[in-house]
Amino acid sequence: MRLDKLLANSGFGSRTEVKQLLKNGAVTVNDVRQKEAKFQVDAAQDSVEVYGEAVVYEEFTYLMMNKPPGVVSATEDNWDQTVIDILDERDQLKKLFPVGRLDKDTEGLLLISNNGVLAHNLLSPKKHVDKTYFAKIEGVVTEADIAIFRDGVTISDNYTCKSAELVILGAENGVSEVEVTIQEGKFHQVKRMFEAVDKQVVYLKRLRMGTLHLDETLGLGEYRPLTKDELAALTSFEK
Repeated sequence: MRLDKLLANSGFGSRTEVKQLLKNGAVTVNDVRQKEAKFQVDAAQDSVEVYGEAVVYEEFTYLMMNKPPGVVSATEDNWDQTVIDILDERDQLKKLFPVGRLDKDTEGLLLISNNGVLAHNLLSPKKHVDKTYFAKIEGVVTEADIAIFRDGVTISDNYTCKSAELVILGAENGVSEVEVTIQEGKFHQVKRMFEAVDKQVVYLKRLRMGTLHLDETLGLGEYRPLTKDELAALTSFEK
């Protein structure tokens, strides 16, 4: 791999910025200063450092974020802050993107990566990847609603959702707490499903996507790399 590509993919800047690092003599390969952008390196074998900091190359990056409300699930937006905007500067340079979308006012589990194959498979209806949400609902959710969700809620004239699992956790002062599991990701789907049974979602948080569960120790807006076990389970969807 070209040295400038390895550095850029590792979050040390754009190709232009990396070339400047090389020109400044900031980069060593196996303890030898290297200024050639096209110099070939073996990411698995060679020791590369920038100003003495070891470069740890990973082909793909996988981050779990506890998405805060008010932030959009996009790589860029002309009006609102995005989930990429709240990453550290080094991570922002890795060409990451959110795997799927959470509505602007929805909280919870969001996978951020640069692995397009995994993203496609996690989002493909053919893979039947469960997504579980915790929701607060204005109105009393009933057994009849559970049956409707199980049979498939019609959310528009030409679309009926796949079977969904609805679990009632409790209700107080006319507000129900539920968990709902779906295998799709239509626009505002959970909200539209409850609107179809004359109820309104007042709070929504994603808890799970496939084998990946939200780390509840993460505060809103915080994120961390996936563990080896989380990644191993998740990448089974690539097959």
